Amino acid sequence: MSITGTLIIQMIVFLILVGFTMKYIWPPLVKALDERAEKISHGLAAAEHAKIELSNVHREVETKLAATRSESAAVLADAARRAQHIIDEAKARASEEGARIVAAAHQEAMQEAVKVRESLRHDVAALAVKGAEQILRKEVNPQVHADLLERLKTEL
Repeated sequence: MSITGTLIIQMIVFLILVGFTMKYIWPPLVKALDERAEKISHGLAAAEHAKIELSNVHREVETKLAATRSESAAVLADAARRAQHIIDEAKARASEEGARIVAAAHQEAMQEAVKVRESLRHDVAALAVKGAEQILRKEVNPQVHADLLERLKTEL
């Protein structure tokens, strides 16, 4: 065989091989490459979507955390205000109770003083009458001299 015949046969075999490859091998290979490229693009899109979602979640968490911090600060401030209000009320009640006790003790002391004065007046009047009796050596009638005794009590 000559070189030309060999070349022609080789070209025919090459064309058959190219045709066979194009018909049976190339389509599944291209399909597999396309599927892989699609999976990669979906994976990249999902990763980008997850990254955006993660960023959004981080922002939400920060927002909620800031809101929770401000809310807890408000609750603590309210609790401190309530505690101060309760302390002030307790102080006011204690002060009122102390003032009431002092006033009651003062009133009681005044009543006791009045009672003691009345008792002293009565005792002094009785002593004066007895003293006058002894000086005059005669008995003074208390019913007759009631006016005199009353004036003596008021003077004392």
